[in-house]
Amino acid sequence: MKLGLINSAWAQAGRETAWGIQKTKELGFDSIDIFADPLDIDVTERLLIRRECERVGLPIVSICCVATGLIDFNPSVQRFHVDRVAKYLELAREFSARNVLLVLGEYIWNREVIRPEDQRAFAVDNCRRLGDYAGELGLQIALELEPFPLSLLNNVQTMVQFIDDVHLDAVQANIDISHLCLANVAPEELRRLKGKAIHVHISDCDGKVHGDLPPGRGVVDFAPYLREIADLKIDGAISIELEYSPQPDQIEAWVEEAYQATDKLMQAAGLRD
Repeated sequence: MKLGLINSAWAQAGRETAWGIQKTKELGFDSIDIFADPLDIDVTERLLIRRECERVGLPIVSICCVATGLIDFNPSVQRFHVDRVAKYLELAREFSARNVLLVLGEYIWNREVIRPEDQRAFAVDNCRRLGDYAGELGLQIALELEPFPLSLLNNVQTMVQFIDDVHLDAVQANIDISHLCLANVAPEELRRLKGKAIHVHISDCDGKVHGDLPPGRGVVDFAPYLREIADLKIDGAISIELEYSPQPDQIEAWVEEAYQATDKLMQAAGLRD
Protein backbone atom coordinates (compact mmCIF):
# COMPACT_ATOMS: atom_id res chain seq x y z
CA MET A 1 0.00 0.00 0.00
CA LYS A 2 0.98 3.65 -0.38
CA LEU A 3 1.79 5.86 2.59
CA GLY A 4 -0.12 9.13 2.34
CA LEU A 5 -0.91 12.26 4.32
CA ILE A 6 -4.10 14.29 4.63
CA ASN A 7 -2.99 17.82 3.81
CA SER A 8 -5.10 19.35 6.60
CA ALA A 9 -2.06 18.73 8.83
CA TRP A 10 -0.37 21.69 7.16
CA ALA A 11 -3.45 23.89 6.86
CA GLN A 12 -4.21 23.61 10.59
CA ALA A 13 -0.77 25.07 11.26
CA GLY A 14 -1.43 27.95 8.87
CA ARG A 15 0.93 26.80 6.12
CA GLU A 16 0.02 27.53 2.51
CA THR A 17 -1.14 24.81 0.13
CA ALA A 18 1.86 24.67 -2.20
CA TRP A 19 4.34 24.60 0.68
CA GLY A 20 2.47 21.70 2.29
CA ILE A 21 2.37 19.67 -0.92
CA GLN A 22 6.09 20.17 -1.48
CA LYS A 23 6.95 19.21 2.12
CA THR A 24 4.75 16.13 1.87
CA LYS A 25 6.83 14.92 -1.06
CA GLU A 26 10.15 15.90 0.52
CA LEU A 27 9.39 13.89 3.66
CA GLY A 28 8.92 10.75 1.58
CA PHE A 29 5.17 10.27 1.29
CA ASP A 30 3.88 8.29 -1.69
CA SER A 31 0.53 10.07 -1.99
CA ILE A 32 -1.64 12.81 -0.56
CA ASP A 33 -5.28 13.26 0.44
CA ILE A 34 -6.86 16.68 0.01
CA PHE A 35 -9.14 18.34 2.55
CA ALA A 36 -10.83 21.09 0.54
CA ASP A 37 -14.45 22.05 -0.03
CA PRO A 38 -15.18 22.62 -3.74
CA LEU A 39 -17.76 25.23 -2.75
CA ASP A 40 -15.14 27.21 -0.83
CA ILE A 41 -12.04 27.08 -3.03
CA ASP A 42 -11.79 29.02 -6.25
CA VAL A 43 -10.44 27.96 -9.63
CA THR A 44 -7.00 29.35 -8.78
CA GLU A 45 -6.70 27.10 -5.74
CA ARG A 46 -7.97 24.08 -7.67
CA LEU A 47 -5.39 24.62 -10.38
CA LEU A 48 -2.66 25.17 -7.81
CA ILE A 49 -3.43 21.89 -6.02
CA ARG A 50 -3.43 19.87 -9.20
CA ARG A 51 -0.39 21.59 -10.68
CA GLU A 52 1.74 21.27 -7.56
CA CYS A 53 0.86 17.61 -6.99
CA GLU A 54 1.70 16.82 -10.61
CA ARG A 55 4.91 18.86 -10.43
CA VAL A 56 6.29 16.97 -7.42
CA GLY A 57 4.89 13.59 -8.50
CA LEU A 58 2.46 13.15 -5.62
CA PRO A 59 -0.79 11.44 -6.66
CA ILE A 60 -4.01 12.49 -4.96
CA VAL A 61 -5.80 9.42 -3.60
CA SER A 62 -8.76 10.81 -1.66
CA ILE A 63 -10.80 14.00 -1.16
CA CYS A 64 -12.14 14.34 2.40
CA CYS A 65 -15.78 15.36 2.81
CA VAL A 66 -17.94 15.86 5.90
CA ALA A 67 -21.62 15.96 4.90
CA THR A 68 -23.75 15.53 8.01
CA GLY A 69 -26.67 17.11 6.17
CA LEU A 70 -27.20 13.87 4.23
CA ILE A 71 -29.07 12.55 7.29
CA ASP A 72 -30.86 15.78 8.18
CA PHE A 73 -34.65 15.43 8.53
CA ASN A 74 -35.25 18.40 6.20
CA PRO A 75 -35.50 17.28 2.54
CA SER A 76 -34.10 20.61 1.34
CA VAL A 77 -30.99 20.15 3.46
CA GLN A 78 -30.54 16.62 2.15
CA ARG A 79 -30.86 17.81 -1.46
CA PHE A 80 -28.26 20.51 -0.89
CA HIS A 81 -25.77 18.03 0.55
CA VAL A 82 -26.36 15.48 -2.18
CA ASP A 83 -25.51 18.21 -4.68
CA ARG A 84 -22.54 19.29 -2.53
CA VAL A 85 -21.07 15.77 -2.32
CA ALA A 86 -21.56 15.46 -6.09
CA LYS A 87 -19.27 18.49 -6.39
CA TYR A 88 -16.69 16.65 -4.29
CA LEU A 89 -16.93 13.69 -6.66
CA GLU A 90 -16.40 16.00 -9.62
CA LEU A 91 -13.39 17.55 -7.87
CA ALA A 92 -12.00 14.06 -7.23
CA ARG A 93 -12.31 13.27 -10.93
CA GLU A 94 -10.65 16.58 -11.79
CA PHE A 95 -7.74 15.64 -9.48
CA SER A 96 -7.58 12.06 -10.82
CA ALA A 97 -8.26 10.81 -7.29
CA ARG A 98 -9.63 7.39 -6.43
CA ASN A 99 -12.29 8.18 -3.88
CA VAL A 100 -14.18 10.69 -1.77
CA LEU A 101 -13.84 10.01 1.95
CA LEU A 102 -17.33 10.63 3.34
CA VAL A 103 -18.31 11.32 6.96
CA LEU A 104 -22.07 10.91 7.46
CA GLY A 105 -22.39 12.26 10.99
CA GLU A 106 -24.57 11.38 13.94
CA TYR A 107 -28.13 10.69 14.99
CA ILE A 108 -29.64 13.89 16.36
CA TRP A 109 -31.53 14.60 19.59
CA ASN A 110 -30.24 11.48 21.30
CA ARG A 111 -32.18 9.28 18.84
CA GLU A 112 -35.42 10.35 20.57
CA VAL A 113 -37.22 12.90 18.38
CA ILE A 114 -36.48 11.66 14.87
CA ARG A 115 -36.70 7.89 14.54
CA PRO A 116 -33.14 6.56 14.09
CA GLU A 117 -34.33 4.15 11.41
CA ASP A 118 -35.58 7.13 9.41
CA GLN A 119 -32.24 8.93 9.64
CA ARG A 120 -30.47 5.74 8.59
CA ALA A 121 -32.84 5.37 5.65
CA PHE A 122 -32.01 8.93 4.55
CA ALA A 123 -28.33 7.98 4.57
CA VAL A 124 -28.82 4.77 2.60
CA ASP A 125 -30.97 6.46 -0.05
CA ASN A 126 -28.62 9.42 -0.45
CA CYS A 127 -25.48 7.26 -0.53
CA ARG A 128 -27.12 5.11 -3.18
CA ARG A 129 -27.73 8.20 -5.32
CA LEU A 130 -24.19 9.39 -4.79
CA GLY A 131 -22.77 5.93 -5.34
CA ASP A 132 -24.49 5.75 -8.71
CA TYR A 133 -22.91 9.06 -9.67
CA ALA A 134 -19.50 7.99 -8.34
CA GLY A 135 -19.71 4.87 -10.49
CA GLU A 136 -20.48 6.95 -13.56
CA LEU A 137 -17.35 8.99 -12.85
CA GLY A 138 -15.18 5.94 -12.27
CA LEU A 139 -14.78 6.77 -8.57
CA GLN A 140 -15.66 5.29 -5.20
CA ILE A 141 -16.96 6.61 -1.89
CA ALA A 142 -15.13 5.53 1.28
CA LEU A 143 -17.38 5.76 4.34
CA GLU A 144 -15.64 6.68 7.58
CA LEU A 145 -16.32 4.79 10.81
CA GLU A 146 -16.60 7.38 13.59
CA PRO A 147 -16.04 6.32 17.22
CA PHE A 148 -18.73 8.41 18.89
CA PRO A 149 -21.77 6.79 20.59
CA LEU A 150 -24.34 8.43 18.31
CA SER A 151 -22.39 8.11 15.07
CA LEU A 152 -24.35 6.46 12.29
CA LEU A 153 -21.42 4.18 11.50
CA ASN A 154 -19.56 3.49 14.76
CA ASN A 155 -18.54 -0.17 14.55
CA VAL A 156 -17.81 -2.83 11.98
CA GLN A 157 -21.27 -4.36 12.23
CA THR A 158 -23.07 -1.12 11.38
CA MET A 159 -20.59 -0.46 8.57
CA VAL A 160 -21.02 -3.88 6.98
CA GLN A 161 -24.81 -3.70 7.19
CA PHE A 162 -24.86 -0.19 5.72
CA ILE A 163 -22.63 -1.14 2.78
CA ASP A 164 -24.78 -4.21 2.14
CA ASP A 165 -27.95 -2.09 2.20
CA VAL A 166 -26.54 0.45 -0.27
CA HIS A 167 -25.38 -2.49 -2.36
CA LEU A 168 -23.11 -0.66 -4.79
CA ASP A 169 -19.47 -1.42 -5.58
CA ALA A 170 -18.82 2.32 -5.55
CA VAL A 171 -19.73 2.65 -1.84
CA GLN A 172 -17.23 0.96 0.47
CA ALA A 173 -15.50 1.47 3.84
CA ASN A 174 -12.62 3.51 5.16
CA ILE A 175 -10.74 2.00 8.10
CA ASP A 176 -9.52 4.49 10.72
CA ILE A 177 -7.28 2.71 13.21
CA SER A 178 -7.52 5.19 16.08
CA HIS A 179 -11.30 5.26 15.68
CA LEU A 180 -11.37 1.48 16.01
CA CYS A 181 -9.37 1.73 19.22
CA LEU A 182 -11.69 4.41 20.64
CA ALA A 183 -14.75 2.35 19.72
CA ASN A 184 -13.27 -0.78 21.33
CA VAL A 185 -13.35 -2.69 18.03
CA ALA A 186 -11.08 -5.74 18.12
CA PRO A 187 -8.65 -6.11 15.21
CA GLU A 188 -10.23 -9.43 14.24
CA GLU A 189 -13.47 -7.63 13.46
CA LEU A 190 -11.82 -6.19 10.35
CA ARG A 191 -12.09 -9.60 8.70
CA ARG A 192 -15.75 -8.78 8.09
CA LEU A 193 -14.64 -5.94 5.80
CA LYS A 194 -12.95 -8.27 3.31
CA GLY A 195 -13.84 -6.91 -0.12
CA LYS A 196 -15.58 -3.91 1.47
CA ALA A 197 -12.67 -1.59 2.45
CA ILE A 198 -10.75 0.66 0.05
CA HIS A 199 -8.89 3.23 2.16
CA VAL A 200 -7.20 3.53 5.57
CA HIS A 201 -6.51 6.34 8.02
CA ILE A 202 -3.86 6.00 10.72
CA SER A 203 -3.16 8.08 13.84
CA ASP A 204 -2.79 7.60 17.58
CA CYS A 205 -4.93 8.62 20.56
CA ASP A 206 -5.06 8.33 24.34
CA GLY A 207 -7.69 5.61 24.19
CA LYS A 208 -10.36 7.92 25.57
CA VAL A 209 -10.67 11.03 23.40
CA HIS A 210 -10.38 11.56 19.65
CA GLY A 211 -6.90 12.92 19.12
CA ASP A 212 -5.23 12.11 15.75
CA LEU A 213 -1.69 12.09 17.14
CA PRO A 214 1.47 10.80 15.45
CA PRO A 215 1.72 7.03 15.99
CA GLY A 216 3.68 6.34 19.16
CA ARG A 217 2.33 9.31 21.12
CA GLY A 218 -0.73 7.44 22.36
CA VAL A 219 -1.89 3.98 23.40
CA VAL A 220 -2.96 2.33 20.13
CA ASP A 221 -1.49 -1.13 19.54
CA PHE A 222 -1.10 -0.83 15.79
CA ALA A 223 0.47 -4.18 14.91
CA PRO A 224 -2.68 -6.36 15.23
CA TYR A 225 -4.78 -3.91 13.19
CA LEU A 226 -2.13 -3.64 10.48
CA ARG A 227 -1.84 -7.42 10.25
CA GLU A 228 -5.58 -7.65 9.64
CA ILE A 229 -5.42 -4.81 7.11
CA ALA A 230 -2.63 -6.61 5.28
CA ASP A 231 -4.86 -9.67 4.99
CA LEU A 232 -7.60 -7.55 3.40
CA LYS A 233 -5.34 -6.94 0.36
CA ILE A 234 -6.51 -3.35 -0.13
CA ASP A 235 -5.21 -1.73 -3.29
CA GLY A 236 -4.97 1.77 -1.89
CA ALA A 237 -3.28 3.98 0.67
CA ILE A 238 -2.80 4.31 4.39
CA SER A 239 -3.07 8.05 5.02
CA ILE A 240 -1.87 9.75 8.19
CA GLU A 241 -4.47 12.02 9.78
CA LEU A 242 -3.08 14.60 12.20
CA GLU A 243 -4.82 17.15 14.37
CA TYR A 244 -3.32 20.31 15.77
CA SER A 245 0.36 20.27 16.60
CA PRO A 246 1.09 21.65 20.09
CA GLN A 247 3.78 23.76 18.40
CA PRO A 248 2.41 24.98 15.05
CA ASP A 249 5.74 26.51 14.11
CA GLN A 250 7.22 22.99 14.39
CA ILE A 251 4.62 21.33 12.17
CA GLU A 252 7.25 19.91 9.83
CA ALA A 253 8.85 17.96 12.71
CA TRP A 254 5.37 16.82 13.84
CA VAL A 255 4.55 15.43 10.39
CA GLU A 256 8.01 13.91 9.96
CA GLU A 257 7.64 12.10 13.29
CA ALA A 258 4.33 10.66 12.11
CA TYR A 259 5.86 9.65 8.79
CA GLN A 260 8.83 7.84 10.34
CA ALA A 261 6.68 6.00 12.88
CA THR A 262 4.07 4.95 10.30
CA ASP A 263 6.66 3.85 7.76
CA LYS A 264 8.25 1.61 10.40
CA LEU A 265 4.87 0.10 11.31
CA MET A 266 3.96 -0.51 7.68
CA GLN A 267 7.32 -2.06 6.87
CA ALA A 268 6.97 -4.42 9.83
CA ALA A 269 3.53 -5.49 8.60
CA GLY A 270 4.72 -5.92 5.01
CA LEU A 271 2.36 -3.17 3.89
CA ARG A 272 4.64 -0.52 2.35
CA ASP A 273 4.91 -0.82 -1.43
